Amino acid sequence: GRDPACLSTGRRPDGSTGPCYCDQACVRTLDCCHDYAETCPVVPCVVSQWSAWSGCAEPCKTTYRVRTRHIVQEPRNGAEACPALEERAGCVEYWTRQGMECKQSLIPALITTGGFGKARKKRAAADGKERAGYCVEFQLVAITPGCLHSHHSYTRWMRYLREGHTVCVECQHPALDSRSHHCSGDGTGSRKNQLLHWQAVGNPRCKGTWRRIRQLDICSCPSVHSFLFI
Repeated sequence: GRDPACLSTGRRPDGSTGPCYCDQACVRTLDCCHDYAETCPVVPCVVSQWSAWSGCAEPCKTTYRVRTRHIVQEPRNGAEACPALEERAGCVEYWTRQGMECKQSLIPALITTGGFGKARKKRAAADGKERAGYCVEFQLVAITPGCLHSHHSYTRWMRYLREGHTVCVECQHPALDSRSHHCSGDGTGSRKNQLLHWQAVGNPRCKGTWRRIRQLDICSCPSVHSFLFI
């Protein structure tokens, strides 16, 4: 509080003499009386525990959730200000408020290295289930640092993911759904430039976002930056 009427004359904490005050503002203006700290000890701010997280602000969108806390004790006598009373975190819900599943474009794509594609095609041909697939080109927007910490031999391909690069992801049997004729998470139905989510199989810390560029009905993925939908 600011109370200029609470005025005295005497020694200040820095050794100088003159007018000195006993209100909280003297801590900032450095004109407290010498005994201010003993007479008016600092009372720190105390806040409650965080509440539970709310649901997503909107379903079927990449949005945020909220948790809050309240002030139990206000700070006094020059104590530090209270910390933030609201915190937000990223959030995606895949179900509408009515319990309907959201559009497929919001489902994160699960990907692995294209090196497994040859083995898949051999198995499909042997089973007589080989179907024509397709490819989708994406531009990588964000990548978590966890992709760099992939030490197993089957996860080393994740180190070569780079923000801004264009990648080619193939949809083939058995990931190709026989009813929808799409792979889960391929971004079908997404808006132009919409951020879509992906996750690397084998390392849950390796994930990120990308934008769908186009679908290629005849696959011509390069050997580098080539992946598979799972």
